[in-house]
Amino acid sequence: LGLFLLIEDKVEHVRRLKNRGSELRRIPDLEGAARHFEWALALNPKCTTCLKDWAEILLTQKRFTEAEEKIRKALEHLEEKDSDALFSLGVILSEAGKDEESIEAYKKSAKLNADDAQLCYNLGIKLGARGDTKAEMSMYAKATNADPTLGGAWLNWGTALAESGNNDDAEVMFLKAMECSEVKAKAMMNLGLVYTQKAELLAAGGNLDSAKDFATRAGNYIDDAKPLLDELLASGSSDESDKQYAAHFAPFRLKCHKIMGSVFAGLKDFGSCENEFRKATENFPDFKGAWQMLSRVLEIQGKSSEALEARNRLNSL
Repeated sequence: LGLFLLIEDKVEHVRRLKNRGSELRRIPDLEGAARHFEWALALNPKCTTCLKDWAEILLTQKRFTEAEEKIRKALEHLEEKDSDALFSLGVILSEAGKDEESIEAYKKSAKLNADDAQLCYNLGIKLGARGDTKAEMSMYAKATNADPTLGGAWLNWGTALAESGNNDDAEVMFLKAMECSEVKAKAMMNLGLVYTQKAELLAAGGNLDSAKDFATRAGNYIDDAKPLLDELLASGSSDESDKQYAAHFAPFRLKCHKIMGSVFAGLKDFGSCENEFRKATENFPDFKGAWQMLSRVLEIQGKSSEALEARNRLNSL
């Protein structure tokens, strides 16, 4: 009986240390949490929860080798049958640059839990990076089926479709992504790009009215995305992709101005063409191409003095 009570007390002490470690993680006091997990493991080396939590702390600290060691030890005790631990291993290996090993870990996890949206999303990203677009999109389909609010999966799925030339289906995915607040601005920018490409194709085929419609929609989506992106950057976002999308605003918007101006010129509506290129120079006064386009349409209309002013501005840049 005494031995039994001793074992019970030992188990209870491990539980208290583990729970305290979890509390310290939430503060967050990562060093304190790690010490509590270490003490718990000294009493019970097979405490897989302690090993998994400690591995996540080490991952946060970018100590990838140690994190991998802890999570592999947990998986050894779990006989490789824990989806969460395999998922964590996949994340750790991915952060450590071990992409192929990461994919294998994610695949093992997916076999145990195919309804884990974040898992399918992560695996899709890794497969896409490897160039396996079909498998990548299959994972995004599973991810969005499991969690329709996972905006990143809709966004990446649309991007994969657009890059493969399927703009119609890409449009559907970007519209779905727009319903998810965390990626709304990025979805708008991508929709703008899809509509820009459609406008160019329609214009090239002589369907100028439809081209004007798509170019207008493209410009509207890109304009609406800008304040959202500015807000993200102002809030101190550490997501590099937010900065990349913000940096693409000017070239995307200028392209819309160029297409709209060209469509108006094709329709012989040179007044509207001039207005479009004037907007471009007002919005992007340091962009040479805008002044070049404006000077050209002014020349066509016989506005020589204004065309000269535009060329002078162009030459000053």
